[in-house]
Amino acid sequence: MRAGVAVSLLAPTLALLLAAIALPALYVAWLSLTQSSFGQAPVFVGLDNYAHVLGDGYFWRALLNTVLLVLVIVHVELLAGLGMALLFNSGLPARRFLLAAVLAPYAVSEVSAVIMWRFLFDPEMGPVTLALNALGLPGLEWSVSPVAGLSIVALLSVWLHLPFTFVILYAARLSVPAELYEAARVDGATRWQSFRRVTLPMLRPAILVAMLFRYIIAFRLFSEVWLMTQGGPARSTEVVGVYLYLEAFRYNAFGAAAATGWVMVVVSLLLASAYLWRLRRDMVADAQV
Repeated sequence: MRAGVAVSLLAPTLALLLAAIALPALYVAWLSLTQSSFGQAPVFVGLDNYAHVLGDGYFWRALLNTVLLVLVIVHVELLAGLGMALLFNSGLPARRFLLAAVLAPYAVSEVSAVIMWRFLFDPEMGPVTLALNALGLPGLEWSVSPVAGLSIVALLSVWLHLPFTFVILYAARLSVPAELYEAARVDGATRWQSFRRVTLPMLRPAILVAMLFRYIIAFRLFSEVWLMTQGGPARSTEVVGVYLYLEAFRYNAFGAAAATGWVMVVVSLLLASAYLWRLRRDMVADAQV
């Protein structure tokens, strides 16, 4: 009886997950095995779309750009978020005002942020460019230099999503009992030793969760690149999300776009697998204590 009640209570949630996640995923998997376009009935072609995507040099360049951006973005966010969490926890003056300022970027839409950054870093009249020129430094030619373009995208993404990582790590730091640090001081531990032996072990689960979510989200990077550089010049700053968009809506190759989507899922899971394994190991170890 209780099992029947539990199932009936969970049924709406399970139905929602099935409708919102499982069915679309199955449809995209089927679409990736067909040749499909506007006004054209899908024709089954097997793994031809995957062969087309994996044999396309533009895809591999986009994948390399995506992996590099994800690695830079996630680890810069982690270091900055951890440093800010420790700084705020140390009794920073005007903490409430500064906390609102740190969280403000998360309330800005990506389109608005890109417009603002395009103005700030305009190669000719942007305030940042003028400031660099006043110091005798060259401006960032992000519209013609792939390295500069990817660097601007990475900085923009870090600025937009740093509050997410910061909130997770700050909340985890606040939950660490003060008695642990008092015991460490009694034992003669320095601040660095307390950080290594107390803070990092206690924050490890939160760090893993933050990095896992940011890996998955950052791998879907699209709007920052599309609105900032549109993958140019000559598709040199293209990421996998932009490649998928072009396949679907510029070349009308829905099958290839669907295959690209599934490749994105597999690669993102491979990147996150180490964190999933470590998180599972920590959870098992905690359960056995």
